[in-house]
Amino acid sequence: MIKQLFAVAGAVVAVNVITHQFAHQQNLSESPPVVPQSVMPQTPVNNTPNKVAEPLRLEIQLNNRKVTLYRGETPIKSYPIAVGRPGWETPTGNFRVGQMLKNPTWISPLTDETVPGGHPENPLGSYWIGFWSDGRNSIGFHGTPNAETVGAAASHGCIRMYNADVEELFSQVSLGTPVTVVE
Repeated sequence: MIKQLFAVAGAVVAVNVITHQFAHQQNLSESPPVVPQSVMPQTPVNNTPNKVAEPLRLEIQLNNRKVTLYRGETPIKSYPIAVGRPGWETPTGNFRVGQMLKNPTWISPLTDETVPGGHPENPLGSYWIGFWSDGRNSIGFHGTPNAETVGAAASHGCIRMYNADVEELFSQVSLGTPVTVVE
């Protein structure tokens, strides 16, 4: 007895080919072999509607000293921040993430002194998420070796964050992510 295997919607069905051919030749059967209902392909049921994930965005509230990550209008997580000090205020408005760097080099806006990325005294920490530039200076999110400044108006306009927080944020946003800065 020879059986032929067929794949039907992920199930394997065995059909006795010789018996069917013999019966057909002897005019004993006019119909093809019947496949039991239990192995018939079923239409998949999808109870989850197809949803397109809403885009991520960031909103900085300067007076509350926090940045919130949103998916559409739903807040995902808020982080405490430091903002620009008097004379170096963080600009308000609508921006987009334009630069993302690991171990960024810091260049002093006052003296042009540089501190290489990865150096323990680098005031940017290990991550940079830039969203504003006038062509010479840039403003963005970064870590800090001075964690006590988070929550204050202490930077040259940047958004200082705890190192673990900016690392987490870095892994969630991408180039082009909208950034809104409000008072």
